[in-house]
Amino acid sequence: MTRQELAHYIDHTLLRQDALPQEIVQLVDQALRLKTYAVCVNSGYVRQAREARREQAQLKIAATVGFPLGQSSTAAKVAETLAAINDGADEIDMVWNLGRFLSHDYTGVYGDIQAVVEAAGPIPVKVILETARLNDDQITEGAQLAVSAGAHTVKTSTGFGVAGATRDAVEILCRAVGPHVGVKAAGGIRTYKEALTMIEAGATRLGLSSTEAVLDGIDREPTGVQDRKTSR
Repeated sequence: MTRQELAHYIDHTLLRQDALPQEIVQLVDQALRLKTYAVCVNSGYVRQAREARREQAQLKIAATVGFPLGQSSTAAKVAETLAAINDGADEIDMVWNLGRFLSHDYTGVYGDIQAVVEAAGPIPVKVILETARLNDDQITEGAQLAVSAGAHTVKTSTGFGVAGATRDAVEILCRAVGPHVGVKAAGGIRTYKEALTMIEAGATRLGLSSTEAVLDGIDREPTGVQDRKTSR
C-alpha cells in the first residue's frame, strides 16, 4: 500500500467543541496537501470547508448530523441534513439513537435513519453506532438495521464515547453488512499500525484527526496489505 492509497481511505477529521473557523481552513488545506478522501466537520462548518476547498471537488466534505449524542429528534436531524447539503456536504455522518436501540425500539431507530437517508437523497449516509457500548450481537443487529433503513456505510464511533474503534468491532461490522456496504473505523486511531489494523479487518474508510502522523508511519513500515475498497 502506498501513502496515496492509504490517504484515500481517510476522512481527515476535526469535530472538537472548541474548533475555530480558521482551524477548519487549516484542516481543508492539510487534506488537500495530503490528498485524503474527505474532511469530516460538524454541520455548522460545512460552508467554511466548502469555501476553503475552492474548486477542488475531489476532496469530499462529510458533515455530522445529530452529533455526538444522536438523541435529537428525527425532525431536527432531517433539518440538519438538509442544511448541511445546502451548504455543500457531499456525505452525511449521522449518529443513530443508541438509547432507543438499547430499549428495543427498533421501529423508532429504523424510522430515524430512514428519514435522514430520504432527506439526503443521492448523498451517502454513514450511521454511527458507538460500538464500544454494544456487545457483539448488538453490533451485528444494529448494523443490519441501519443498512435495512438505507445506510450506505456503518461507522464504529463518534470519538466522544467510552472507547473508539477496535479490530473486533470492524470485523463484526464487515460480517454483518457484507462486501457492498462500507465500514468506517473512527475513534482513537492515531498510528499507522492502528490504521493498518482497521484496514486489514475490513474497514473501507478511516476517520482520523492524526492523519499526518499516520501517513508518515507508512514510510517507516511498508506493508503489502490487500485493498478492500467497496462502493463509498
